[in-house]
Amino acid sequence: MLYIEVARLLLGLMIAFFHKPIADFMMERERATVLLFRQRGFPLPPAPSTEQARTLYFFIGIAVASVELLRMYLMARGVVL
Repeated sequence: MLYIEVARLLLGLMIAFFHKPIADFMMERERATVLLFRQRGFPLPPAPSTEQARTLYFFIGIAVASVELLRMYLMARGVVL
């Protein structure tokens, strides 16, 4: 079971490390989606700025890694199975 925890930890670290390309890709898709809905008459708020998206994905990656580190620590202490 330790392999899954290490994989989750690495996933969180990879999200944090590659937060800029991930955020840029997602913002490109989100802007296209917002434009599509606006053309069809659905009022949507503007997409967040690129810097906001980058910060959000960085914190998501750090949060995933932190939760997994805490989980691994608790497993080593015998608190969580």
